Amino acid sequence: MSKKIVVIGGVAGGASVAARARRLDESAQITMFEKGPNVSFSNCVLPYHLSGTIENADNIVLMDPKQFKGQYNIDAVVNHEVTAIDAAKQTVTVKDVKTGDTEVVPYDDLFLSPGADPILPKSIAGIDGDNVFTMRNVDDIRRIKAYLEQQQVHNVTVVGGGFIGVETAENLISGGYQVNLVEGQDHILATLDDDMAQIVQKTMLDHNVNLVTGDTVTKIGAKTVTLASGKTLTSEAVIMSVGVKPCTALAEKAGVELGTTGAIKVNQNYQTNLPHVYAVGDAIEVTNRQTRRATKLSLAFPAQMEARFAVDHSYGRQVRNRGVVGSSCLPVFEMNVAATGLTEKACQDQHIPYQKALVIPKDKVGLMPDAKPLYFKLIFGNPSGEILGAQAVGESGVDKQVDIIATMIANHNYVEDLEDLELCYQPTFSTAKNAVNMAGLVGTNLLNDEYKEVPFTQARQLVESGAFIIDVREKWEFEEGHLKTAVNIPMSEFRDRLAEIPTDQPVYVHCLVGQRSYNVARALINLGYTNVYNISGAFLAICEYEYYRDQTTDREPIVTNYRFDLL
Repeated sequence: MSKKIVVIGGVAGGASVAARARRLDESAQITMFEKGPNVSFSNCVLPYHLSGTIENADNIVLMDPKQFKGQYNIDAVVNHEVTAIDAAKQTVTVKDVKTGDTEVVPYDDLFLSPGADPILPKSIAGIDGDNVFTMRNVDDIRRIKAYLEQQQVHNVTVVGGGFIGVETAENLISGGYQVNLVEGQDHILATLDDDMAQIVQKTMLDHNVNLVTGDTVTKIGAKTVTLASGKTLTSEAVIMSVGVKPCTALAEKAGVELGTTGAIKVNQNYQTNLPHVYAVGDAIEVTNRQTRRATKLSLAFPAQMEARFAVDHSYGRQVRNRGVVGSSCLPVFEMNVAATGLTEKACQDQHIPYQKALVIPKDKVGLMPDAKPLYFKLIFGNPSGEILGAQAVGESGVDKQVDIIATMIANHNYVEDLEDLELCYQPTFSTAKNAVNMAGLVGTNLLNDEYKEVPFTQARQLVESGAFIIDVREKWEFEEGHLKTAVNIPMSEFRDRLAEIPTDQPVYVHCLVGQRSYNVARALINLGYTNVYNISGAFLAICEYEYYRDQTTDREPIVTNYRFDLL
């Protein structure tokens, strides 16, 4: 007798369940119910319809029910909502959302993949307005595009600075709209620490995004959006992207247990507490591989692997659920952003002792005319040196560096393992020492306490406190722009100007990206100086970090002139 498999939800997780089941069992009766009009569409591509990058919204749908039936012999039933689960009888009640008709369908194994719904804070006045949208499926993006065009909208507010919010803002700008992006936290992109996020925020300002951080929307009108600060933004349409909540109502009604995060609780085999009922995707609670804590993770690859493993277990195959790390990347105009593992904030929240190394090499050999800065930040355990996470921002394929770190995290590697990691090199691809190698070398030096450094984020504090700061760049570089209180003692001159460098107070050394100043700091230590600190990231990182806040507040800049083109 053939096995009856029922899948609830037909996007990444659900479609992957159905496809994997068919690969393992040609005789199984596989039925996938989706309450929306489409199955197997690419959620991540949705914002790109707003810019015209994906001109036809129909192209976002990867497979339709006819293709599922013809190629996989899977019954993909759209516009049908599962309204009840009877775990004792092993049946589901299904309603045709167009006609209201219901039927009872039996199953041997049931797989829940209902996904997550966008959050719509009811505290916001006007949240139910006709000009307020969310972006969950292909119908949503069609409605948004139609409204913008039919109402001749010029100004759009995106609420929420996560992946979808940032991608939506970028694509709206590319589509010719004026865009406000409002983020309630201090910076956009929670996968980045504040120092790295500032580089992205500068990029958004450069492309005329009206970026507002540390503020929230309180009221949405027909032509304006009001913020908690009292600011008013011109806006004829609003796209909400403040986050998602797991769709758990059906599961809860059936008696499925939820975890501490409010998502569906599953065991190592993706089984719920109900017999023959599995769950995968955005609706479930997963375990962070590094912290061992329960978390939620809305990413496509983990959902697909959860689907594979859940089906494998239902067919008696061994499953190895090692937890998730959370690797991600996205483009932001000309910049690319990637991150994996733990951030500094995550380490602080979990009380994990750590250190960090920041390097800013060029993304290829400097002789190449299109070489650009690559900001790479490595986070590692202290004193263990175990690699915990990485973040990278640059105009090159920064996912390359971050993918290396994701692999090292999976293998429990240490900073020392990065020093001589043999990676591909050619002048148009990379520097001879890759950014990953450089971060490993810096991290090992810091672990060995071979020199001391302070992060570039402390530059304002150093300037305002009157600390003794040496800029070791050449005179012409210094004149192009510098920290207002810095003393210019070029690397080519410092050995002849030691009398100008005090021995009775801390000395902070910087250059453009931290490499020359590191060499000067080491030389001074060898000459007997005991209180020398290199400023990591140096002048370039300081400019990137300070720029956004200096442009959006009335505080006094600490640099004479912002320069981003000196590397």
